[in-house]
Parts: sequence; structure tokens; C-alpha cells
Amino acid sequence: MGASLTGVKEMKRASTPAGLLAAIGFSLTWSLAVAQTASLQPAEIVDIARDGYVYGFPMVMNYKTLYQYTVDTGNPDYKGPFNRVACEARVFTPADKTVVTPNSDTPYCMFWMDLRAEPLVLSVPAIDAARYYSFQLIDLYTHNFAYIGKLTTGSDRGHYLLAGPDWDGDTPAGITAVIRSETRFAFSVTRTQLLGPDDLEQVKTIQAQYQLQPLSAFLGQAAPAAPARPDFPAWEEGAQVDERFFAYLDFMLDLLQHPGPGEEALWAKLARLGIGPGSDFRLDTLSPEQVQALQAGIQAGLTDMKAFIAGLLSDPLASGKIFGTRAFLADSAAQNYGLERPDMLRAAAAQMGLYGNSATEAIYPLYRTDASGKPLDGSSQRYTLTFPQGSLPPVKAFWSLSLYDGKTQLFIDNPLDRYLLSSVMLDQFKREEDGSLVLHIGKDSPGKNLESNWLPAPDGPFYLVMRLYGPRTPALTGQWTPPTVQQTD
Repeated sequence: MGASLTGVKEMKRASTPAGLLAAIGFSLTWSLAVAQTASLQPAEIVDIARDGYVYGFPMVMNYKTLYQYTVDTGNPDYKGPFNRVACEARVFTPADKTVVTPNSDTPYCMFWMDLRAEPLVLSVPAIDAARYYSFQLIDLYTHNFAYIGKLTTGSDRGHYLLAGPDWDGDTPAGITAVIRSETRFAFSVTRTQLLGPDDLEQVKTIQAQYQLQPLSAFLGQAAPAAPARPDFPAWEEGAQVDERFFAYLDFMLDLLQHPGPGEEALWAKLARLGIGPGSDFRLDTLSPEQVQALQAGIQAGLTDMKAFIAGLLSDPLASGKIFGTRAFLADSAAQNYGLERPDMLRAAAAQMGLYGNSATEAIYPLYRTDASGKPLDGSSQRYTLTFPQGSLPPVKAFWSLSLYDGKTQLFIDNPLDRYLLSSVMLDQFKREEDGSLVLHIGKDSPGKNLESNWLPAPDGPFYLVMRLYGPRTPALTGQWTPPTVQQTD
């Protein structure tokens, strides 16, 4: 399990070989930080908290996944320890509640990487070129720093060296490519396309061949000394929207150790609250007025995020602008939104769908309203989505349409156990006489003869996400646009 939110860094430092001296140094530093924080006025705290919340939101949500998947062995979503591939030859269902807006097209493998001691080597088998697969590599910021897969590295067998920022060795023989993470901990979401309900065993066979090992093991050499394991604070549900948030952000900045490009000024502001390396954020040192100011800053940050997301919802290509590398997001923030920094893009992406793909890998047209602008709601309406003949989504791999509960952002239970419709099902769909494909969306069946085209909806608000894997140029430029959702009642 994990440590408590208070004093995590103090315990970690005191356990080092120089424990006593470190504890004395920590005590002096902490006393200075407490004095500095005590002098902050509420208005200053609101300003720091507002900016820090937007900046840190994706990292704290990333930490929630890290803790539940890798540290908390009693969590139902626990996957396994660091540096071990955990695969499931199944797809996401309503029972999966950790990641919002998940996909159910591709059985997942996942693994968290600790790259501090040495690089890891990921070995990938040869995979049939007709099957989509990808290893999405994500750093602590939630940047998609690289991909391995059909659309990037191809379908041939390969050995990929995954290195953190501290490794400066030569590329060993037998390595296909070296891929670097700017953070010492990183995450991979691996997707292997399911070609139908009878394909699970083949997916399982492929997944079993995904291998991850330390570079020393790959080379047959002795392993270097392992660094001390961080004392990961236990995740407390609800902390992402209250003052506890900043204790987790403090821990994440300690893992990062230094600011990224252009983040120096924000880190300096956060340090005034005792947040960052060499500090220890402590709620118990704040006055009631200062805690209220923290809460007000969080609410201001949330309001900023909601306003930004509301603007994204009117742009069918928005998903292709808010997921990507650090460099891509910096360019997108400036060119598409007139922002100096990409923090809001990362925050919106984490809120709308944590670990979304970069545009070259997949885009996600989002539907929250029908063609008339009314919110989608299964309690009183039925809907259709029509692809005219010759106007199916243009993709190199495949496409799908998934439905999520508007409140939980998760899949819904339904009598068909169906959470999406996809191009894998094209042979099963019923077509109109003119060749068009009409998908039916609602809480009630459109009739037995149309159930192949039915995506069940809840008795309440919902939203739809279309996924285009390997989108072709017309989808990326807007030459092809997704059809609108139409009311039928």
C-alpha cells in the first residue's frame, strides 16, 4: 500500500544512508517553507492554485492510474508491479471504472516503467499486417512521447530500447530503435485489435509474445543497483477536486525533479506554497483562510477547464489537437488556441479521455449534442447516425462508435452487452436500399431486423465517441466530416 499524504518526503529522506543529516537539512528547509507559505495572502494562493491546478491535473490523474495499477495490490484494477507487461484478452466493460471514456475495440496490455536504474527492452513479435496494434508511450506529464506499432514502426519483429533521461549509453547490438522518455517513470497503453468475438485466442497468443526486460537481462549482464523505491502516497478518492490535490502534485514534481521547458516560472510560484522538489506540501501548516483560498483556486481552475472544454465540443477535429508530444502540444496551443503554454490542452485531454491517442494514430470525433444542438438523452429520444454510400470514415486501420454514460463517462450495462459498433461489423450491418449505413441509438430496440445496427443508450444523458484508427488525410484536414446525430422521435 502507500504512505499517508503528509510527510511522504520526510519519511523518504530519513530512510536514506545520510538519514540524520538529511532529516536535519529537511527540517531547516521545511521551516523556511512554512514561514514563506504563512506570509502568502489568500489572493496570491488563489492565483497559484488556479494555475497549478490546470498544470497539474493531468499528472495527478496519471498518478491515480499509477497507484491503482501498480502500487495498490488490493485494488480491483491492480495490474502488476513496475516493468512487467500485464495483458487482458478481453475488452473494457461497465465493470472497468479507473479510466474514463475507455475503448472496447482493442484488448489492452499495460505497464508502468521505472527507468531510473537502467533502460528496458520491449520485444514485439511479427504481427499480421491486417491487424492494428500499438504501444502508446506516455510520460508523467501525459505527453505521448512515442509509438511502436503498425502505423509507426510496422508489423515486423523488433526490440526497442526504452530509456529515461539519465541514460547515456551506446545502442547495443540487436536493438531496433532507442526511444527516450523525458521522465524517469513512464506508462504504456498497448492496443491489439480484436477482429471479432472468435478472435480472442489469437489476441491472447499475440499478447503473450510482448516481452519487457531490463537492458542488463537482454545483454546477459549483471543488473545495476536498484534505486530506493519512492514511498507512493495512497490515493484518496475525490482528492482530484479538493485541497489534497496539491499533496499529490507535490509528489509528482518530486519524481520529475526539475521543470520542463518553459515551466520554470510556474514551478517557482508553486514552490512558494511548498510544492516541488526540496519542499513538502503540508495542509496542516495552512490557516483556514489559506485552505479556503486553495479551494477557491481549484474551483477557478475547474471553471477555466470547463469553459475550454465547452469550446472544444464544437470542433469535430478537437481530439487531434489536444493529444501528442510536448512539442506538438506547444505548437497546437499557440496556433489553434492562442495560448502561451499547453497546460490547458493536457488538462482538457485528461478530463475528456485520459491517454487519448495522438492524431496520427487516432482521432476521436465527439458527440454530446444532436444536429439541433440538444444534449443527447436516451430517456426521451431515439437517434440515428447515417453514413451515405461511399462516405464511411477514411482510415488505414479501422473505425468505431462507442457510447458512454453522460454522468460516469463509462460504458453502460445493456441487454446486448454491446458498447460499440465498428467497421469490424460491416458484414453484419443491415444497409438501406441506397447503400447508406444507418446506425440506431436509443434505450429501446429499433426492431429485431435492425438490432445489428443498434447501439443501446441509457435512460438518461450520454455521449458518443467515434474512433478513427490510422485516419487518412481527408479526416485530418476536415475534407471528410463525421455525420451528425439526428433525432428520430
